[in-house]
Amino acid sequence: MVPVVFSNARTTNAAITPRVNVVAIAVLLASVAIGVWGSMATNTPIPLIVSVVIGWVLMQSPRVAQQWERAVILRLGRFVGLRGPGLFWIVPFIDRVSSWIDQRTITTSFAAEQTLTSDTVPVSVDAVLFWLVHDVQKAALEVQDYTQAVSWAAQTALRDIIGRTELTDLLRGRERIETELQQLIDQRSNPWGVTVSSVEMRDVVIPDALQDAMSREAQAAREKAARIILGEAEMAIAHSFEEAAKSYQHNPTALHLRAMNMLYEGLKEKGALMLIPSSAVESMGMGGLMGAAALAQTQLTGGDDKDKKVT
Repeated sequence: MVPVVFSNARTTNAAITPRVNVVAIAVLLASVAIGVWGSMATNTPIPLIVSVVIGWVLMQSPRVAQQWERAVILRLGRFVGLRGPGLFWIVPFIDRVSSWIDQRTITTSFAAEQTLTSDTVPVSVDAVLFWLVHDVQKAALEVQDYTQAVSWAAQTALRDIIGRTELTDLLRGRERIETELQQLIDQRSNPWGVTVSSVEMRDVVIPDALQDAMSREAQAAREKAARIILGEAEMAIAHSFEEAAKSYQHNPTALHLRAMNMLYEGLKEKGALMLIPSSAVESMGMGGLMGAAALAQTQLTGGDDKDKKVT
C-alpha cells in the first residue's frame, strides 16, 4: 500500500554554482593582460596582482541564460527581477542568481501502487504528466521545490481519483479520467506558477486472479452471444421453411419438381446416400422416382464396368 513516485524531471529551481562563460573568461583575460602590461611598464608585480583581483571580481558579473531559461535575481536576499535569455549582468557579491527556471515542457512519471478502487479492487496505475512553468516568479518564490511539489500533487490526485472510480470505468474510461486528473492537478499547481498540459495513463495493472476471472467472464459472454445468434438464425430458417411450405401446400406439381431436384442433387455423385422420410415417400410418390433413379444409376455403373472389362 506504499505509493512510489518516479520523477525524471530535473530540479531546475535549485541554486546553481555561478556558470563560467566566455564573456567572464574574456573579462579575466583582459584584466590579466592589462596587469602584465602595467607590471612590465613599472617593473613591479603590483599592477598584475591588482588587475587579477579586479578581473576575478568583474568576471562574477556577466551571466548567460539559455533560450529556455529564466534567472531569478535576489539583491541582498530580496527579489529584484528576472533575467534572460542571453547575456545579462549582475552586481558582484550583492546580487545573486538563486534559481535557473526551465520553461520547456517537462515530463514527470508517477505511479500509485496497490490503490483500492471504489469497488475494493487493488490496482497499480502508471501515468505521465506533461507540465511547464508559466510564471517563473511564483515557481521560484511561492514553493520550495516546485518539481517535487508537482510530483506529489500528481500522485495524490491519482490516488484520489482511483479511490472514487470503479474498475470498469478505470479500464474503459481512460480519456475521461485523464481529463479529470489533469484538471485536478492543474488546480493544485496553478498557485505555484505551473500549468499542466496533459496527463496520460500508461498502464493499469490488476491482480492475476482477477485477470483470469475477467477473461472467463468475457469468454462466457462471447459464448452466450454466439448461442443467441445461432438461435436467431434457426428462427429465421424455420420462418423460411414455413413460407416455403405455404407455397407448396396448394401446388403439388411444384412439390414434385422440388422432390426430383432433391433426388438429382443427392444422386448425381456415385455412392451418395439419401435419407428420405417415409411420409415424403408416400405423399409425393418418391418411391417410384427413387427406384427409377437407382435403376438408372445401377445401369450406368454396370455399363462402366463392362467398358472396363472390354478394355
